Amino acid sequence: MDMTQTYAIVETGGKQYKVAAGQKVEVERLGVAEGEDVELPNVLFITSGEDIIIGHPTIDGAKVIATCLGEGKGDKIIVFKYKSKVRYRRKTGHRQLHSTLEIKEIVKPNKPVAKGDQKEKAAVGGEG
Repeated sequence: MDMTQTYAIVETGGKQYKVAAGQKVEVERLGVAEGEDVELPNVLFITSGEDIIIGHPTIDGAKVIATCLGEGKGDKIIVFKYKSKVRYRRKTGHRQLHSTLEIKEIVKPNKPVAKGDQKEKAAVGGEG
């Protein structure tokens, strides 16, 4: 990716993804209909060139808007359990469901968090 391009790190399905506008990404199944817009509110990090916003743990007011392109299944994983000398064998398979998203835009928060606000919040006893 280009250093001046805006990108974000979002969390969905217990995993973190680095996304940029126009990118297609496969995430854990969201249960959203094909063609429907979805908002990913857990934005951990946003940058565009020199401007960097880091969340604690997430950025309040920031979100990533994406369009669902459909759902699918991943590659099959074979789970084989075996114990020697006792004739124990179990073979099962698993295919993880995923949603394909196309990132439309990265929405930054309305009011950027100043560095002084974070220290003041921590001194009062809040999160930070």
